[in-house]
Parts: sequence; structure tokens; C-alpha cells
Amino acid sequence: MTASRWTTQDIPDQGGKIIVITGANSGLGFEASRALAGKGAHVVMACRSEPAAAAAMEKIRAEHADASLAFLPLDLASLASVRAFASAFGEKHDRFDVLINNAGVMALPRRTTADGFEMQFGTNHLGHFALTGLLLERLLRAASPRVVTVSSTMHIFGKIRFDDLQWERGYQKWLAYSQAKLANLLFAYELQRRFEARGLTARSVTCHPGYASTNLQGAASRMTGSSFGERLWALTNSLFAQPTDMGALPTLYAATAEEAQGGHFIGPGGLFEMRGHPVKVKSNGRSHDKAVAARLWEVSEELTGVRYGAVIGS
Repeated sequence: MTASRWTTQDIPDQGGKIIVITGANSGLGFEASRALAGKGAHVVMACRSEPAAAAAMEKIRAEHADASLAFLPLDLASLASVRAFASAFGEKHDRFDVLINNAGVMALPRRTTADGFEMQFGTNHLGHFALTGLLLERLLRAASPRVVTVSSTMHIFGKIRFDDLQWERGYQKWLAYSQAKLANLLFAYELQRRFEARGLTARSVTCHPGYASTNLQGAASRMTGSSFGERLWALTNSLFAQPTDMGALPTLYAATAEEAQGGHFIGPGGLFEMRGHPVKVKSNGRSHDKAVAARLWEVSEELTGVRYGAVIGS
């Protein structure tokens, strides 16, 4: 059973653990980094910007003077960057304990990644799919390895458009975001099935933050230069969103709580899962479609060139 009012105070001691967090310099990733470093973990902050990561580390060390933190550059919108990160990480660490696939983009005007993928699908799903596959061998050397993948309640509006995954026709930013978030769930559940099929104790846990105030909401407005859009999102966040530190609790629960098992979906326990303390929640039927998950896995391997077969089979 998940605790009804679980907080960062309930995080077990993380001393000796190495945790990789994507998008760790802001929003949910920053809050997770701060909490986990405060519990003794060595946190590898995988971020695009070194100055932003340095500023985040300074804030964390102001609160936890002995925090063990490191920065490695990662741009999930570039498979070359993902591979470079995995290589650099491998030179420093033979094993690690938890991978938190947190970084993401939301409801952007149509853009493409360095590899030509629609930005939301390419960053939120394919980038993390590739990263997980490249790091998995080292992760599985841990005593109790976990992969945590951050999804969204918006997955309920998603559908995997195998005939047009990159939204080259009739792009709709929110439906593209929903497809990416559904893909996160399909990946997380399929990864857990593959762990179990091979008798591995590794856990693939997924989560969502509810409606948390982060810099994601205003990103599209900033990209298009809409000051009205930015102000509207700021107002909406102030009225309805829960604080970022509360939004990070499902991620932290999924990453550390013994009760969080492989295949669980963790989210806020309040009304409509918008806010509140973390509990086990349910995702929609599409997210549990094994045939779609297997096909998406195969397509993702083809698109990224990252194949899991050497580690857990394909």
C-alpha cells in the first residue's frame, strides 16, 4: 500500500547509491535532485546547459553542503548527444542504481530533433528509450536497479500513430504531446515485462506529477514570443497548480519507496490526480496494449539504432 501522506521525509537513506536524472537543473528534476542528494545519493545531473546545472548545484549545496553532485551534458533531442552521454558516464561509473527519465518538452510548435524526429516524440520518448538501452547493462549491475519514467495524465488523449509517428501531416501540439506521454507508459510497462520474462529483479516504474507548476507550461509561448500566453500560464499555475516540490513526490516515491513495484503507475492522490501525495494510480487501456507496446519497441529500436537484445533480449 502507498502511504496516504508520503513526503520527502519518508525517503530511505540513499547513501552509496548513484542516481541519474535527466532534466535535473529545473522543475521536477531539480526538486528530485535536491531531495535525493539530501538523502545521501550521488546525483548525476544530465542536462543540456552546464551553466544552468552549475546554478542548480549551487542551490542544492546551499541547503546540503555535503551534497554529492555531478554534471554530464545531455540533449535528448540528439542521438549523438545521448550516445556521448552514455560513453562519458561509462568512463566514470561501472554501475549505478536508478535512472530517472524526467526531462521533457510539452505542446511545442512543430519542431524536429537533430535526427529529424518530431520534437516531443523524439525527446520525451525516443531520447529516453535510447538512453535507457545504452545505460541498462550498468544499471542491472546494481543490487536493486530501477528505471523511473515520467509520464502525464495527458496520455489518455494519446494514440500511437504508426502511420505518421512524426506528425508530418496535420500537426496538433497537444495530441502530439499526448502520443509521447502514452509512449512513455507503453515503454515503461513493456520494459517491466521484459525484466520479468528474464527473471530480473529490476523495476520499471512510471509516474506523473499531476498539475505541477514548472517551466514546461510556458515554453511554447516563449518559443513563439507570446507574452500573453506566458502571462496566462503564469496565472493558471498560480491558481490551480501544486508546488513543484509536491509535483516531484511521485517521482521520488517511484525511485525510492520499497512499496513502488515494477509496473506501478504513481501519481497524486487528490481530486482527478491533479494534486496531493503520491499513491498508486491507473493508466488507460491503451497504455496496457501489449501488441502496441511490442510494435512501438521494435520501431523505437529501428529509429534510434539502440537495441536491447544484448542485455535483455528483443
